[in-house]
Amino acid sequence: MRIYLIGAGVIGKAHAEAIRKLPAEDAIEVKVADPNPKALAAFVEAYPEATAYSDAQAMLAEEANEDDIVVVGTPPFTHFELARMALETGRHVLCEKPLVMNAEEAKTLLEIAKRQNRLLGCCSDRFLGLPKTEEVKSLLQSQALGDVYKISFVYRVQRGRSGVEYQPESKWFLDRSKGGGGILIDWGPYDFTVLNDLLQPESVDVVAAWMSQPKTQIDPTDTKYDVEGHVGATIKYNLADGKSVWLQYERATCTHGEAYHHVEVEGTLGAVKWSPYFESDEIVFKQDKEGQVDAKESQLPYTGLYNIMDHPIYYFYLQVKGKETRAIINEQAVFNFLCMQAIYECAESGSSKTVSKLRA
Repeated sequence: MRIYLIGAGVIGKAHAEAIRKLPAEDAIEVKVADPNPKALAAFVEAYPEATAYSDAQAMLAEEANEDDIVVVGTPPFTHFELARMALETGRHVLCEKPLVMNAEEAKTLLEIAKRQNRLLGCCSDRFLGLPKTEEVKSLLQSQALGDVYKISFVYRVQRGRSGVEYQPESKWFLDRSKGGGGILIDWGPYDFTVLNDLLQPESVDVVAAWMSQPKTQIDPTDTKYDVEGHVGATIKYNLADGKSVWLQYERATCTHGEAYHHVEVEGTLGAVKWSPYFESDEIVFKQDKEGQVDAKESQLPYTGLYNIMDHPIYYFYLQVKGKETRAIINEQAVFNFLCMQAIYECAESGSSKTVSKLRA
């Protein structure tokens, strides 16, 4: 198997670490391309097993093998052209999040992947498969919560903007024409991958949405800054059984209000609260006991060989090998992306937007 990494920066190195953990019997050959000679040299120093190229097209010029994988780990505005080029060489493509910049690009890549009989994946699956979220899924499927009617999914950080407080050297985060958006496009891929995996909707209706850019005294003035720092939406999830679940969604990477997170699923027989991410491994399941709220707390840490940053490579590798996996690919990858785009469109137009499940 050959894995081609486009991008030798921080995320490229994370993928290289994951590749080193893959089963040794596959004798994986690693290649990397980056036009930045310093980044390329630093990568090869850390991963001498990799063959280096200064140009991605030159790296992919050799004849494709059936199980070749190309990983696109560059800024979002480059994803579409690089992924298209890689798919058209006859290789499977795993793209960093966000998948692309807009709905048209996402649908075009899916069409090419289907035509080439290749897989198109997204790295938004990092937080899938964690024991705590799998337990929440089990509670939903067992009807322990009764009829689920509401989900609260709120993450509010007072100061944590990419390109300002986080990775300030990467100013492209602040330019929508390069990053695709702000906090929604940054963390939304993870959020809607988790939510859609839990609920498996037939469609979602973004009924109302808003976004804002709170101001601070250190806002950059030497670069384009037109992305949102705070976003929210009211969304109706339409399920296969004909029932609906309402989602109250909010993300803030900059707010003058209170900082907190709250993720909870509420049903007619119970509720469950947890964090799908780093904050805690605790699950709190509440139900009625003789007219009183009875809360059961449990800790479900993740101790697997492959860590959260390894998951995209590991899951996609399994998918290419034809094994059971949690990889987010093809129609599901595009559907998850379109859910975020619908929030942007609703916030900008003031009109509700519907995204329907894509069929293979």
